[in-house]
Amino acid sequence: MKRNLFTSLVGLVTLFLMVSCGKEPLRQVISLNGEWEIAKTAGEVATQYRSTVPVPGLVDLAQPALDEPGCLFLEGWYWHRRHFTLDRNDYDKVELKIFKAKYHTKVYVNGQFVGENLYCFTPVYFDLKPYLKPAGEQNEIVIGVGNRPSLPDSIPNGRDGEKNRYIPGIYDNVELTLSNKPYIVNIQCVPDIVNEQLRVVAELETDDPAALELTYAVREAASGKQVAERTIRPEAVVEGAVAKVDFTIDLPGARLWSPDDPFLYELYLNTGADDCSVRFGMRSFRADVERQVILLNEKPYYMKGTNVCIFRFFEDPERGELPWDHQWTRTLHERFKEMHWDAIRYCIGFPPEHWYEVCDSLGILLQDEYPIWWFRNPDLQPGMTSEHLAEEYRRWMRERWNHPSVVIWDAQNESLTTRTNAAVDMVRDLDLSDRPWENGWGMPRRESDLIESHPYLFMSYHQRRAKKEPAIGYKKELFGTVREADNNVAVKIDSLRENGIRLPNLNIINEYGWIWLNRDGSPTTLTDRVYEKLWNSPALTADERFEIYARNLAMLTEYWRAHRKVAGILHFCGLGYSRPEPPRGQTSDHWVDLQNLVFEPRMHKYLKPAFAPVGLMVDLWEKEYQAGTTIEVPVYVINDLGETANQEVVLTLARDSVKVGEPQVRKVSVEPYQVRVERFELALPTEPGEYTLTASMQHDGEEVFSVRDIPVRK
Repeated sequence: MKRNLFTSLVGLVTLFLMVSCGKEPLRQVISLNGEWEIAKTAGEVATQYRSTVPVPGLVDLAQPALDEPGCLFLEGWYWHRRHFTLDRNDYDKVELKIFKAKYHTKVYVNGQFVGENLYCFTPVYFDLKPYLKPAGEQNEIVIGVGNRPSLPDSIPNGRDGEKNRYIPGIYDNVELTLSNKPYIVNIQCVPDIVNEQLRVVAELETDDPAALELTYAVREAASGKQVAERTIRPEAVVEGAVAKVDFTIDLPGARLWSPDDPFLYELYLNTGADDCSVRFGMRSFRADVERQVILLNEKPYYMKGTNVCIFRFFEDPERGELPWDHQWTRTLHERFKEMHWDAIRYCIGFPPEHWYEVCDSLGILLQDEYPIWWFRNPDLQPGMTSEHLAEEYRRWMRERWNHPSVVIWDAQNESLTTRTNAAVDMVRDLDLSDRPWENGWGMPRRESDLIESHPYLFMSYHQRRAKKEPAIGYKKELFGTVREADNNVAVKIDSLRENGIRLPNLNIINEYGWIWLNRDGSPTTLTDRVYEKLWNSPALTADERFEIYARNLAMLTEYWRAHRKVAGILHFCGLGYSRPEPPRGQTSDHWVDLQNLVFEPRMHKYLKPAFAPVGLMVDLWEKEYQAGTTIEVPVYVINDLGETANQEVVLTLARDSVKVGEPQVRKVSVEPYQVRVERFELALPTEPGEYTLTASMQHDGEEVFSVRDIPVRK
């Protein structure tokens, strides 16, 4: 299995790097990933196992199956069992880590109850040392997971109003760590690119904090080249059961991490009895409120990307074992990068850990969204307090804070609640890199935090009593004026809306569209009426609908980019489910071959140039044009790069793919991070008909274009 081969290779590479630095590894990490036995009971621990399941995975992968196809997983417990043998168990620490499992986890070793964990989206650790058999004897481990309805309402359960099946499972890695004290509990790497330093804060279990002696080494992750090494005797501050040390490492001339150059370093830390390595990137990310722009490594950066709804994908009929196939995951993100999507919101849920490692290595910025979506009903879980949320927020942050790809903590999605406000306030100072937070429809906690907007312009045609297309046409109505991105906290909180309060925070569009099609070209439950009202959907073929979808999504993308009202746009969505059969889905993605990750060709054709770093928008939206007249054609040239864009823009009119008249050519120069409007004059044909106007240019070996229909009438 690919996933197991990858895990083994990672272990070998880590061992090699430690040895190559002259350090024999002190810590032993044993992966428990692989095939486990599995059984289902009403609640009691299973005694007989007749099926197997891959770990990580979900329980619907069990063979033979434990449930009926399509079931909703409303009751019962799933018991995962396997065996392991340790050559020695005289370590101070024998710790089990379950990276993520849902819903409610119980652990037994050799028939003894070890402990349980109610949280579903973050790691949990168990001390196994008291429960082990003597060295060389076989140990039995049993991990049980329940179902979502059995969780108390005080525990976040990942509710998503557009999901149907909440499938339990151990959906991330399981591993054993064997080592001695002083034992490294956690390391936080805090890059300081201005002073060319790395701050390191490490938590240690030790019986004698005053005697701590640490050796560190920093090396380039890819080559292993060492750039710093030293032995220090840091002063430790004892906090509860751990001693915390805080020191800095000079890294002059450090290479910065960015989407264009995702350069990774590795920090190796040795206590004399334990050692471990963590990867990090030297980068900064913050909001410049005064200039209303994001700064990546202290330079303006316009986020462009997509969304991944991993928990929705879990219920996709074609999902199988794909989320845990390391090569498939990497190819998925490479396909995203090919579309000029350098940013992703992991929406309403966290994927497995290796997804974050892929983003670190490929250079993808992540908005990591905690799985809360209550919409307008904050009392869906009345027993869940801010303190409950803050506890899992802490676990989440500790697991992610060394990933350079994670640049935004996202507390929730589209939820009118104050509970996330207090939870964010409780935990945010734990992140010494001070990443910005985004709080859905909750109030931003600081001016430097971000606001999410979901301006679904086509949504007005979805409502049951929706208006028909106006006489001026839907394009003129939606795109003919420069509007603010809305459907955000400013309009959802009454006191802000009624008093016209404008928040200073940067705005990011991380959802837009509302013209989704399933992978077979059929509308979704949210787009049936849109396609019927605007395009007479029943009379269209799937190919015709795909053309409409791609063209209009490209126009939306161009529109929001060109007017610079937001600091970034992330379209919805790059990966979700496709559910054309009952129960039908609400949204979908753009794949026609999920296994081989082939985009629907029209989406690839139109949407890729719409996201190009130097992009175009033809600002024409009329429903029809008068034959024989001359019109002005404003063409926006968008430069998201830190260097001047010198472009040759070509304006071409065509009918049935045949050029009409001579193309117009202009040389255009656009300053870094700016937008220039170049105005052409176009004499329309005297013969009525359906024409197409295209503005195009070449950039970085790729054709970038913006296309508009020009219906010419007498």
